[in-house]
Amino acid sequence: MFQVKATVVGFLGDEEKYPCHFKHKVGDEFIYDGEKFIGRICPHVVPLLIPRMMPLCAAGPRIISSGYYHAFWYAPVSRKDPGMKKYDGLGFRNVLKTEVEPPFHMARLTPREAFNWPPIDERTINRGAGVICGDTRTSMAMKIEAFDLSDKGDATPYFRRQMSILSKVLPKPGIRVNKILNEFSKDEIEIPYPALGKVMVQALSEELELMGYLVIHSGKASVTKKGETKLNTFKKSLSAQEEKALNMKSQSKIEFSPDAKSA
Repeated sequence: MFQVKATVVGFLGDEEKYPCHFKHKVGDEFIYDGEKFIGRICPHVVPLLIPRMMPLCAAGPRIISSGYYHAFWYAPVSRKDPGMKKYDGLGFRNVLKTEVEPPFHMARLTPREAFNWPPIDERTINRGAGVICGDTRTSMAMKIEAFDLSDKGDATPYFRRQMSILSKVLPKPGIRVNKILNEFSKDEIEIPYPALGKVMVQALSEELELMGYLVIHSGKASVTKKGETKLNTFKKSLSAQEEKALNMKSQSKIEFSPDAKSA
């Protein structure tokens, strides 16, 4: 699971003439950390924003809008021309230049990379998530993105398992992802919640890679410098009791006490 933030990136309407009465400004952030919402947010944007944030909380940057798959974003502007019907079956002529509309024109609501000539070289349109305020005079635009793993709320046990994966992979760069589970003892697999299996390790490793803590190439995993820093920060946050229970000081197998096994 992921932490998600929405950032004000601009106003597509005339914010000088029709100011935002919540006094939002470019750069304002609103965060969901997996447990609570943090920051100021206009109540009129909330019904649009929260439903877009929650899928990102679950899936992170894997979320792709269905609009992403449309090829027409990368087509140039066209004009009606019946004489071209013999080519395209409908009758449109390419306009091989980028149209520049005046400020506050409705066409400005389309992605800036769309319908340009020459077209952009990378397929990026609708790759991310965002919302536009319903006040069309101002049209505040917010970008929504997953920016880190969640270590709060019901994500806490899964985050701890991700840190244990980093601790196992760190001394064995290039280990195959499907072999990471073998680095855990039977007790390490079965006692802490959630109990581990191949699919669990695969899913948690994938999230670690998405946030840049692991690099996985040809099925082989290595901890990045960013991942090593994250792991060290996590270790420092542990109490003495937690550090002992998770055995985060060494790479040896965890020796659980009889009390832990019966818990």
